[in-house]
Amino acid sequence: MSGQSTYQPTSAVGKWFESRLPVMGLVHDTMLNFPTPKNLNYWWTFGGILATFLVLQIITGIVLAMQYTPHVDFAFESVEKIMRDVNYGWLLRYAHANGASMFFLAVYIHIFRGLYYGSYKQPRELLWIIGVIIYLVMMATAFMGYLLPWGQMSFWGATVITNFFSAFPIVGDPIVEWLRGGFVVGNPTLNRFFSLHYLTPFILVGLVGLHVWALHVPGNANPTGVEVKSVKDDTVPFHPYYTLKDSFAIVVFMILFLWFVFFAPNFLGEVDNYIKANPLVTPAHIVPEWYFLPFYAILRAVPDKLGGVLLMFASIGVLFILPWLDTSKVKSATFRPLYKQFFFIFVAVSIGLGYLGGKPAEGGYILAARILTAYYFAHFLIIMPILGLIEKPKKLPESIAKAVLDKNGDDPGGGGAPAEAVTAPETKG
Repeated sequence: MSGQSTYQPTSAVGKWFESRLPVMGLVHDTMLNFPTPKNLNYWWTFGGILATFLVLQIITGIVLAMQYTPHVDFAFESVEKIMRDVNYGWLLRYAHANGASMFFLAVYIHIFRGLYYGSYKQPRELLWIIGVIIYLVMMATAFMGYLLPWGQMSFWGATVITNFFSAFPIVGDPIVEWLRGGFVVGNPTLNRFFSLHYLTPFILVGLVGLHVWALHVPGNANPTGVEVKSVKDDTVPFHPYYTLKDSFAIVVFMILFLWFVFFAPNFLGEVDNYIKANPLVTPAHIVPEWYFLPFYAILRAVPDKLGGVLLMFASIGVLFILPWLDTSKVKSATFRPLYKQFFFIFVAVSIGLGYLGGKPAEGGYILAARILTAYYFAHFLIIMPILGLIEKPKKLPESIAKAVLDKNGDDPGGGGAPAEAVTAPETKG
């Protein structure tokens, strides 16, 4: 989406500034006047929701860091001081803690939307890969932040998770010692986790900027999976159409967020974290935060420690090669009736893994976790490649405009071209 900027300053100061540093022109062309497919639904608003919560997490995190003491003797007490003595400290802490959960909820919806509508396919492979990297950095940020309250679950969660790396032969123990800053989770661990937890959100900002840049080259995907053929007919300016739509979605999502903050601030947390960390007392059931539970279930589904760790990392690593595993020429599941069924099975499997990750590693829970883990990998490595070869998709609409204007609900393709006629999209200039 390159080309000369259409932004024209009206004031003399604006013209002077724009001729030397065209920041407003960049904002205008990439965030306001950017041509966007006219058929985007509300599932596309989660990008704006994620950007909002990233800013919220950074602001609340910076203010909390001003009152927090990263030392094993004072960390727990400093959090309690924030809750009791700092003006609106309770609000800042609850907003930050629940904001992390809302951040992950939004990113999971964002990922599933991409899986459903094929947003990872050509020419958006790199855009998808950057998104997966963002997700990994989010996970690292959340993991390091979870240790900071220095509660029982924080301490033992960090102990268990850092110990995973000891499963690797030769390099495992040095990695664990490097992560902890010693042989056990202690003050060096807390200090380095605090430093990195403060730093990684700003890395996220850079990655999000790269993600947006990568998005603006091919443009947005859309529910039909058909690429833009005519900027005039198939698109509308991002502002005011999608700025208003995104704003409404952000307000609705914020209502959910604020409900947790004011009415159920500890609903998504662990009660054991209100007990100060004690290396001599192990909680009966150690679990990570809810957004890590599916991967925790995969880890525990394998009896071998190294195998479980490798499978856990592979469950995320497979997302990097997803664009090349899906062999179908059709992007959107709207026109893939068979894939659509398997997609919803996959969503149910992912939720099931999350449920099992919070249960004891025993009996039927382990068996169920193994079955769901096998299906998780089969979905990407077996089902998606085979479906692309055997599935007969519905006809695609001739264009985005045709799909929007078509009034015949019985023919979602709008009498368009067969799926086999889909060719590689062109980048609009």
